[in-house]
Amino acid sequence: MRFVSAEQVARRAGVSRSAVSRTFTPGASVSPATREKVLKAAEELGYHVNDLARGVLNNQSRLVGIVATKPEVGFRAHLTAALTKALIRRGSVPVLINTGQTEEEMLAAQKMLIGHRAEATIILSGSPPESFLDLARRNGQPVVLIGRCEPEADHVRAGNSEASIEAARLLLAAGRRKLAFAGSHSATPSILERQIAFVAEVEHHGFSVQIAHGEDSNYDCGVAAARALLAEGDRPDAIFCANDLIAFGVMDVLRREGGLSIPQDVAVIGFDDVPEAAWLNYGLTTFRQDPLIMAQRAVDLLERRIANPEADQGHDRVVPELVVRQTFVPANVTEV
Repeated sequence: MRFVSAEQVARRAGVSRSAVSRTFTPGASVSPATREKVLKAAEELGYHVNDLARGVLNNQSRLVGIVATKPEVGFRAHLTAALTKALIRRGSVPVLINTGQTEEEMLAAQKMLIGHRAEATIILSGSPPESFLDLARRNGQPVVLIGRCEPEADHVRAGNSEASIEAARLLLAAGRRKLAFAGSHSATPSILERQIAFVAEVEHHGFSVQIAHGEDSNYDCGVAAARALLAEGDRPDAIFCANDLIAFGVMDVLRREGGLSIPQDVAVIGFDDVPEAAWLNYGLTTFRQDPLIMAQRAVDLLERRIANPEADQGHDRVVPELVVRQTFVPANVTEV
């Protein structure tokens, strides 16, 4: 593979190699006539500046790593898309690394990014080990976390507790008394926070919560959780689901296998507001995490850290808003 070189542009334009370099260096001194000849030659040849080489010379690049596990699934897919767009607007080059959550896998991803002199790393999955943060600090690489809290790193989190408490209060105010929570065994810190806050609020009002888990935080997990709740005999009249994918599985089992009506027999509330939540087959009432807002907040923290490496850790919290559809309509609230 042979890319067009700056030397070829210089020969076509009839100028020196350094003139080509100055033309494509912001703020460098070059005459208007020379600039015009260089740009014309570059256009004819299809030349583009070698940003990778510049990054090596400057010991940094415009690369920003996005480290995620299963970035194609659920809300994370939309957050990943929003992050790439926000980084491109900033002038960065996003690099997605699909990895696992073990310390070895996380460190392998980080070493790859540091080896390519990535400017920063944004983590969407798993809590990074201390060795990850230590290596980033020693290399001066900013790390931003989304969806989890680490005292040694900048992070953006959803208001999981606030939304879960609101879900409990709204269901109880609607007269629902047999409440359940559908979660997963492989829960992220965010999902665990939702479960803890929901259960605590319901118990605070003197009621108990049935808890059912599937393996992973996806549709199959919702199917397993719903079947477990139906098997207990004393079925719930309301289920708060850790995310929308779980809610979809719960709803399909309640209707197809339980013969139940939603929300007449069982109210269902989700979390995330992925696009499928508005599909006619679901019409899911849920708490909306806006991926565009979450992504921009993460980029803002990144820019803050780059501008001031010694600043205190930035902690941002975005409280989700309830989107009311057909699966549960609180009193005095209009569904969308």
